[in-house]
Amino acid sequence: MSKQTTESIRVFALGGVGEIGKNMYVVEVDDDLFVIDAGLMFPDDEMLGVDVVIPDISYLVENEERVRAILLTHGHEDHIGGLPYVLQKLNVPVYGTKLTLGLVEEKLKEAGLIRSAKLKLIDSNSRLKLGSTPVSFFRTNHSIPDSVGICIQTSQGFIVHTGDFKFDQTPVDGKQAEIGKMAAIGHKGVLCLLSDSTNAERPGMTKSETEVGRGIAEAFEQTKGRIIVTTFASNVHRVQQVIHAAIATNRKLAVAGRSMVKVVSIAERLGYLEAPDDLFIDIEEVSKYDDERVAIITTGSQGEPMSALSRMAKGAHRQITITENDTVIIAATPIPGNERSVSTIVDLLHRIGADVIFGHGKVHASGHGSAEELKLMLNLMRPKFFVPIHGEFRMQHAHKELAKSVGIREEAIFLVDKGEVVEFRNGQGRKAGKVPSGNVLIDGLGVGDVGNIVLRDRRLLSKDGILVVVVTLNKQSGTILSGPNIISRGFVYVRESEKLIEEANELVTETLKKCVTENVNEWSSLKSNVREVLSRFLFEKTKRRPMILPIIMEV
Repeated sequence: MSKQTTESIRVFALGGVGEIGKNMYVVEVDDDLFVIDAGLMFPDDEMLGVDVVIPDISYLVENEERVRAILLTHGHEDHIGGLPYVLQKLNVPVYGTKLTLGLVEEKLKEAGLIRSAKLKLIDSNSRLKLGSTPVSFFRTNHSIPDSVGICIQTSQGFIVHTGDFKFDQTPVDGKQAEIGKMAAIGHKGVLCLLSDSTNAERPGMTKSETEVGRGIAEAFEQTKGRIIVTTFASNVHRVQQVIHAAIATNRKLAVAGRSMVKVVSIAERLGYLEAPDDLFIDIEEVSKYDDERVAIITTGSQGEPMSALSRMAKGAHRQITITENDTVIIAATPIPGNERSVSTIVDLLHRIGADVIFGHGKVHASGHGSAEELKLMLNLMRPKFFVPIHGEFRMQHAHKELAKSVGIREEAIFLVDKGEVVEFRNGQGRKAGKVPSGNVLIDGLGVGDVGNIVLRDRRLLSKDGILVVVVTLNKQSGTILSGPNIISRGFVYVRESEKLIEEANELVTETLKKCVTENVNEWSSLKSNVREVLSRFLFEKTKRRPMILPIIMEV
């Protein structure tokens, strides 16, 4: 245990609680501040036009001189995807395992940040002294290699973050979770455990990734035509299983989709994928082989409209078009919120006539531990206090119930929302206020310039369209020189609604004349009056509320 006497320890999440994705957790030990993960989240249906969502890091920017490091648990997008944006504002060291940093390097090269980044390689046996605080790691099993849990040492006990984990007894790479090390940490004394809640509602144990390999191999053996497999690009273990199946059935393997090509290249270069030199072929060479001699591994397991699989299914991919002779294996389950888009792509594949293997337990296993594994982690660590993280609130709540079932007192379990601080003093824990938190929306090159007002306007435009009213007034007399001209986009088709537009024109003219007689000549007042009268009239006539944009010019 650390010999340093710690007056105050604070733990909070800037993302990753009450949601899936955007993981970022902060541990403060006196003046030392540690950030665990820096992920992103893909937008929900309400965030029109938004590309990705990252955590609000204003608290970290304000306290930059105290931030000792960003510690990464593994290389999934929801844990490292926010780094290119975070490192633009926080130039602090980033610690990660070999594969994790390999994926991070590629992201930072694209963002032009690789030269200034301070990337530090660690493994599960590394021991660091960051500021005055010792930090160590332990290996976990997940759906990507090189995953670790993080252990921050204080005089009150360890603060342990599990990362994403399951207990796989037969992992693909043969590297099992370091259960002995976890038990030793628990024996020394864990003050607070932050543990993955994703599968807290699922009973039993999550099945081994090796079983998925058998399911994929079986599908390859039984299929005569061309095989297209889609999975998460970062699921390196799953990609290895596809490689084994392709070798066993004497098929060449082509890789499609930008992120899949990138991850396969990085994983192969770093030694995380094993494949003979002549296995891979270029996607453009697929047509040179008989269907039964070729397989394709691609992105698009979440039904993303612009993914390689989606373009293949729509006939919009330059090299590959899916036909009725193909078999498509979707070796993933939808992330919460993506069910509809996945269902759409499955429906499209069935319309083509392709054979689709989807929602099949044999070709997918979660990378997250189910209830019994979460209880095992709790029993190994035996924490004094417990904070369920990584998951929607209902998952955190289910994890709380599991913790109670293994003997953790209810008052020692903290269900937190983003920004809520749990403070520890003299071995006692309590909720202690909030720090600034929330979503930062990324749209194109804009970071944070799309807020609630812009999203509200986009929702309004997408719902009832826009009406632009253009009027030119005489500056001296206030009389109308030209207009009103009404331009409609997404509201009504003007040629079929001439009477409505004429009535709206007359109403605008009357409103402006009334304003002039009442000496109302400020632009903001004129616009407000036009908007209000027109909005009421159009709702009465159409029961729609378009965005009304008056443009008043003076000559």
